[in-house]
Amino acid sequence: MPGTAASARASGPSRLLGIGQVLALLQPEFPELTPSKLRFLEEQRLIAPARTAAGYRKFSEADVERITVVLSMQRDHYLPLKVIRAHLEAIDAGETPALPGATSASSFLTGSRRFRRDELIEAAGATRALLDDAVSASILPAAEHYGDDALGVLRSLVALRAVGIEPRHLRGLQAAAEREAGLVERAIAPSRRSDAAGRARTAERALELAGHLETVRGTVMRQALARLAR
Repeated sequence: MPGTAASARASGPSRLLGIGQVLALLQPEFPELTPSKLRFLEEQRLIAPARTAAGYRKFSEADVERITVVLSMQRDHYLPLKVIRAHLEAIDAGETPALPGATSASSFLTGSRRFRRDELIEAAGATRALLDDAVSASILPAAEHYGDDALGVLRSLVALRAVGIEPRHLRGLQAAAEREAGLVERAIAPSRRSDAAGRARTAERALELAGHLETVRGTVMRQALARLAR
């Protein structure tokens, strides 16, 4: 688990936290977390904090860890909440389901890492030039720190370069992604709201639509490859 959950454990196993305390623990890692976001996660049945007699929410160590996992899955794997909920429900039932986009549940839980540029290059078996080329082709952003998704992309670029496919050959991917993002933006525009809860629901809907586009894109690619094999 990330360090935030460890911080919660350090405060004592029986301590229940209020919303403000949970935000203080988690916002350094998840600055987008707000009281409205926590309430939205509860509405989506991802967390179930206890309630005081006066109706105030109180969060246990397990609640904090679960929130950390949910937010990490959204941030690092762009998964919609319904997929995250199904995954966590399977774990609650004693199963060990594979996470969509990862090899296993455990690989995700240990996978929300952050790499400096030199660490990313070493972990991917890449070169500084390849990372620079990926940034130049808009496949990866120019940044000082990267996550697991960037590691996966750079490893793939290493394998592609080995057969002569360079980052510059993939420049069209960014343009295609921008076009698809535009489609999603237009689709969700009528339902946009200015309040925090409304923004959270809009973001969730955008991720869901992006997942559908990913499914269609993958199917089209497989169909194209199948034609080549005939």
